[in-house]
Amino acid sequence: MLALTLEEFMVELNDGAIKNVGPNNKAATVKLFDVESTEAREFGDKRVKLVFEDEDDNEIQVSLFPEDVRALADDIEALEEESAVFD
Repeated sequence: MLALTLEEFMVELNDGAIKNVGPNNKAATVKLFDVESTEAREFGDKRVKLVFEDEDDNEIQVSLFPEDVRALADDIEALEEESAVFD
């Protein structure tokens, strides 16, 4: 299931073209639940792309610098040691 929340979002649709309306203060939150597949791969010369997909083919891609991937791996390792989630 993909949940998408858009804030301060307004666009103009004119002759098939989408144009921003108003200030550039838009924000979005995307949540993907019931992920069925995950993948990590190189993205350019300096980033890692994480790809998450659910059974309905909804997909989220996130590109991170290596230091952010290492921090995420450390967080997961801490969860494995301290949380009942991995029991």
